[in-house]
Parts: sequence; structure tokens; C-alpha cells
Amino acid sequence: MNLFEKDDAKLLVEALISLKTEDECKKFLSDLMTTKEILDMSQRIMVAKLLSEKNIYSKIEEETGASSATICRVNRCYRYGDGGYAAVLEKIGEKK
Repeated sequence: MNLFEKDDAKLLVEALISLKTEDECKKFLSDLMTTKEILDMSQRIMVAKLLSEKNIYSKIEEETGASSATICRVNRCYRYGDGGYAAVLEKIGEKK
């Protein structure tokens, strides 16, 4: 079964795409997740950004404090996953 076919996952996706402003997003994430979860997710997107810029693991580890296991997992998702990291990083890059 596809994870996103479940009603609760569908609701989460709906909630995320309904957000229009940075403030709405911050408030929702603050209510939805613990501080640790926000920090972990923030670290992962930064790792993906640094990987997209062709940084080596040791530099990423130094800059983010991420473990080599986390960097490896993010790298696997970035390179062979569904393309979510790349799509988001591209959208962020277009805004700058």
C-alpha cells in the first residue's frame, strides 16, 4: 500500500499545500512537530542542499553536524528517491 493513500497522510499533504505564507508554515510546523523533529528535518534539507552543491561528506558533516549515516541516507534519497529534495531545492533556488 502506498503510504500516501492513507487518509491521515492525505490530510497531511492537504494541510501542507494549503499553506500560503512563511508565517503560516512556521506556525503549523511548530504545532505539528517537536523542536527535535524540526531540527532534524532542517538538518536533512541542508544536507541535501550541500549534496546538490557537490560538497563532500566530511565538509557536510562539519557544517551541519549530521552523522555520516544521515548524510548517506539523505544522499540515497536525493539521488534515487522520488525527486522531492531536488524539486524543492530547485524551487527555492528560483526564488533567489
